[in-house]
Amino acid sequence: MKKLKRGIQKVKMIAYKETSHQPIDNLWSFCGAFIGIATIGLIQQYFYHLEREDQLFFIGAFGASSVLLFSASNSPLAQPRNTLFGGLLSAIIGVLTYKVFYMEDFIWLSPALSVALAILVMQYTKTLHPPGGAIALIANIGSDEIKEMGFFYVFNPVFTGLMVLLLVALLFNNISKNRIYPYREVEIRKLKYFEKLLLWNLKNTNSKE
Repeated sequence: MKKLKRGIQKVKMIAYKETSHQPIDNLWSFCGAFIGIATIGLIQQYFYHLEREDQLFFIGAFGASSVLLFSASNSPLAQPRNTLFGGLLSAIIGVLTYKVFYMEDFIWLSPALSVALAILVMQYTKTLHPPGGAIALIANIGSDEIKEMGFFYVFNPVFTGLMVLLLVALLFNNISKNRIYPYREVEIRKLKYFEKLLLWNLKNTNSKE
């Protein structure tokens, strides 16, 4: 049994090494994050003609999403389903909690509820995306312009921004031969296959002994 456990650990280590970042991948991470955030900024500047001080589309959650999408793209939390639906659900919850629970005498209530409910819903729907907590929080503590958006905040900046980042991630994370995105559907199957193969080989070896 100990041999079996050691064998499985070796397979997992090999799979980890095969999918870990090579030096060139660091450059792809840089390029992907730069292009993704820059594209959001260009949309803001040229399509919506917003001034420099009204950078509504640059919410902090996009920075956190970029780290996951371009530097940890093999994480389950960075997959397209989690990124998009986790972000959208969190945005809806953030706007709802602000509209229903915001009170000047209890300014802490709606921000706290928004983050807690966003986490709860993402867990139940299996769409956990850590920046979703920030998306919900920003709807409650963001600028007056963001609060005045209401449910339009869900569409823009959240939906449009996440879609831009996802499209760029799909491009840059598949240029490199060391990356595959979306990751979960392909790589985890390979890992399970190698584990089953190892188990089969070990059983045959033990039976011969």
